[in-house]
Amino acid sequence: MKYTLSVLSLAVMTAFAPAAMAQKAKEKPAAAAEGAFATVNGKAIPQGRADVMIRNQIAQGQQDGEQLQQAVREELIRREVITQAAASKGLDKNPALIAQADLARQAVLIQAYLQDYLRAHPITEATIKAEYDKVKAGLGDKEYKARHILVKTEDKAKEIIGKLQAGEKFEDLAKDSEDPGSKERGGDLGWSSPAQYVKPFSEALVKLEKGKFTPQPVRSDFGYHIIKLEDVRDLKLPSYEEAKPQIAQRLEQQTIAAHVNELRQKATVK
Repeated sequence: MKYTLSVLSLAVMTAFAPAAMAQKAKEKPAAAAEGAFATVNGKAIPQGRADVMIRNQIAQGQQDGEQLQQAVREELIRREVITQAAASKGLDKNPALIAQADLARQAVLIQAYLQDYLRAHPITEATIKAEYDKVKAGLGDKEYKARHILVKTEDKAKEIIGKLQAGEKFEDLAKDSEDPGSKERGGDLGWSSPAQYVKPFSEALVKLEKGKFTPQPVRSDFGYHIIKLEDVRDLKLPSYEEAKPQIAQRLEQQTIAAHVNELRQKATVK
């Protein structure tokens, strides 16, 4: 079982024990090391560590003030007490734990570096709007509700088409589909823009009349499809303001990925 200490829970606890917190405030060591937030068994807790924890809590919605200051102090003291106890058992010399701590340190540095890179290479409003317009144009103005049956061979596809022409139900025949995501729903693919399908599929789909299925198998990299069009409607896209946060996030991820790839290509690896 993993045990964690929570500054939030300590802060809540202080709300019910103001007298206890007032007493805690009087417990600051008289001879704390210069620049130390507190000392535990003679070892200083750096002020910077407390500052970081306080900033993190404020960023998560905690209100700055005496209660938060005292809760953070108690949290850091508890952590230091446990850390010292772990060191007394030699755990600070454990290779696996040292490696784990190194990975955690590395993750913090990576996060800081990438945030710094994004500040230096911000995603502009114009870039976000251009991406929105590009996606909007690519999706078109219609979306289609379709079903399909996917099989491995053309002969099998033609056999299924023959059964459909003889009056068998599409939903029943879809049970033989190779597409596990739709076969249990009678081949139903839901509403989608044609642009979201592979080209041979989308080209065949938009040519169909409602209620009709493809008279010939449609070949793609996945196999052979029999496609049925059930309905067509106007495509309703989210507004630019609604889509903006998601687009900005995706563009930031692409910017980071490109930069990381660039760093990787320049690196000398043996």
